[in-house]
Amino acid sequence: MTWNSKRVWPVFVSSALLLASCGSKDEEAQQQQGPPPAVPVAVYKVQSEDVVSTDTYPGTVVPLNEVQLLAEVTGFLTNIYVQDGQHVTRGQKLYTIDRTRYAAATNEAQAQLDVAKTNYDRAVQDAQRYERLDKLDAVAKQQVDIAQASRANAASQVEAARANLRSVNLDLRHATITAPLTGTIGIAQVKLGGLVTQGQTLINTVSAEDPIAVDVNIGEADITRFLELQRNTSARQDSLFTLLLPGNQEYTMPGKIVTVDRAVDPQTGTLRVRVQFPNPKKLLKAGMNVTVRVRNQDNGNQLVIPTKALVEQLGEFYVYVVGDSNKVAQQKVATGAKIQGKTVVRQGLKQGQTIVSDGVQNLRQGAVVQVGDPNQPAAAQGQGK
Repeated sequence: MTWNSKRVWPVFVSSALLLASCGSKDEEAQQQQGPPPAVPVAVYKVQSEDVVSTDTYPGTVVPLNEVQLLAEVTGFLTNIYVQDGQHVTRGQKLYTIDRTRYAAATNEAQAQLDVAKTNYDRAVQDAQRYERLDKLDAVAKQQVDIAQASRANAASQVEAARANLRSVNLDLRHATITAPLTGTIGIAQVKLGGLVTQGQTLINTVSAEDPIAVDVNIGEADITRFLELQRNTSARQDSLFTLLLPGNQEYTMPGKIVTVDRAVDPQTGTLRVRVQFPNPKKLLKAGMNVTVRVRNQDNGNQLVIPTKALVEQLGEFYVYVVGDSNKVAQQKVATGAKIQGKTVVRQGLKQGQTIVSDGVQNLRQGAVVQVGDPNQPAAAQGQGK
């Protein structure tokens, strides 16, 4: 037992000595290597620029005023006075529906009115005669009453005949369709000679094109902002609303809010806003899908940095600020609009500060950086110096 203890003890001591020896060698190696090498990065001095920033919304072009031309009488379409797509003015004659029977009905109603007037005149004379005889006590009271009732009845018949004449005259006028407003007429839905039915047949549509509107659906979070834009008269004149047409074509004329709908759509959770635009060249057509651009708060002279300088962590954004001895410190920033590879910084930086613009993926808090091309290894940059 004593012999075994003597054999184990020297082995334990020599293992401890070996570990101590390795530890001192690692420390010596670290001291010989020195601090970690500087991380090659590119830097950017924070500065302000004139910024024009917009939020975009899909929109649909709609006419501010549009009227469907429905047949108000039944008959065959006998005349067409305009071409499809033509500009028309209010009151201009557009179409005629067969007037024959409506003209005949008007003549008949006029004759009935004339007969009613004649009957009334006779009833008036009879009543007056009986009233004079009644004063002389030369006629029965009953005859006077009958004459007066006949006069009243004849007067009622005159009014009924006049109402009937007005009704048939209205039908006669409706047989000729005129433009209800100044605008552009569409493509006719009925050909010449086609049968149209009162209150059912759509003949055509006339819509005003200048000015015209664009409908935008906004989320509930944007309602307050758009209401303020509507109330701010001076802002509406400052090109807050512009359009991008299909094919990324710029529409140069600015718009203004004319209507904010009364209620949020419960199915979509959006509110409709109508923006009016001048349309002198008729480039905007009803039904066209466009992009509405609305200027936001990130306009004018703003601090901007390269977007690639930002580091996102749990929904927040940070940059690396270069300090003394080229050490970097992580700084939280509040960002705004992104414009052509740059991002507006609303809070967290000052003009003139130097930040890392490229190579942030290789950095940590307190790291030392070497200004240069971050795509080259450190050894290559050292050779270039």
